[in-house]
Amino acid sequence: MLLVFLQLGCTSFGGPIAHLGYFQKEIVERRQWCSEGVLAEIIALAQSLPGPASSQVGFALGIVRAGWPGGLAAWVGFTLPSALLMLAFAYGHSFLAGGWGNGLLHGLQLVAVAVVAQAVMTMRKSLAPDCLRMAIAITATGVTLSTPQKSATLIAIAAGAMAGLLFCRSEEHDKHEPVGLRLSNAAGGAAAAIFVLLLVLPPLIAHYHANLGLAVFSSFYRSGALVFGGGHVVLPLLEDAVVARGWVTQQSFLAGYGAAQALPGPLFSFAAYLGAEVRPTPSPFLYGVLGLVGIFTPGLLAMTAVLPFWSTLRESGSIKAALRGINASVVGVLIAALFQPLWTSTIHSAIDFWIALVAFSLLVLRKVQPWIVVLGTAVAYMIIKFL
Repeated sequence: MLLVFLQLGCTSFGGPIAHLGYFQKEIVERRQWCSEGVLAEIIALAQSLPGPASSQVGFALGIVRAGWPGGLAAWVGFTLPSALLMLAFAYGHSFLAGGWGNGLLHGLQLVAVAVVAQAVMTMRKSLAPDCLRMAIAITATGVTLSTPQKSATLIAIAAGAMAGLLFCRSEEHDKHEPVGLRLSNAAGGAAAAIFVLLLVLPPLIAHYHANLGLAVFSSFYRSGALVFGGGHVVLPLLEDAVVARGWVTQQSFLAGYGAAQALPGPLFSFAAYLGAEVRPTPSPFLYGVLGLVGIFTPGLLAMTAVLPFWSTLRESGSIKAALRGINASVVGVLIAALFQPLWTSTIHSAIDFWIALVAFSLLVLRKVQPWIVVLGTAVAYMIIKFL
């Protein structure tokens, strides 16, 4: 299990949706470790929970195949390559001083604008496909931009859940295949309790006993616990967790986010870079690990907590309605992030605008691989700056 997912972690380019395609080909078609129906149910569950969807799917596939050791091995294998690369970038990008280095970093920031714009367009089609859910998304955008930054995303998601309960009910019943598990109800209950305790206790302890390491873990854990939709939706939460606190500069944050687009594996590995970038810190590597573990832990705990009860929860009309509203509000949160901080802190001139537009066009119209667009945009901006 470790070797299979390590290979996937080294070769799975293209973001969460592409990752699921790689899983289907390797786990279902090639190795036949589970059926198409089981994979579809796990994907539906992962998309209903907070956390990184593709990592949660890999974790659940590992549990279905080989119990707890299989789940942990799958997560480690899939995450390790991108996490090590992001840590290496955290150590290396500080040497990029001067004109060429600044040009490279700004080019990576421009890529981030294009990638999030593409994510907004793609997620709008799947999560807000009708007028009602688009209205929820637009409302969430307004809420996110007009409320205090620290609570904006949480308020928008809560409002989306309420709107879903009120307006997004449906009588449709989906057919689904039960997922074969090796987890007991007691294990699910314990995971749920740990999820809540880690969300509540570390911030309280850090408030009364100043400890930077605990504060870093708590901030990343909170971000991972509130991310519905995975992938790029984590951007505003992480920006609030590290930039608003003054731990990481806005320029370093966006440069790392742009670099993360060129890597295989889960986008949440970006947290390893941010943890290592926290200032002041006695150990960048240790804080990188804290960021990585902090952001992934809530998603894995949520998956463990819900898996034993999923067949029953799947039939609840209220849960389905709330999730429709939450998913629509996620689109609005991402639109707000596209404007602030991405657009306002990155697009400073007509050249910036045109480079970001070309990168967006290559991603959307030509379907060019993101890592190619990342490298091409960074090099193009450096050449333009030099000329």
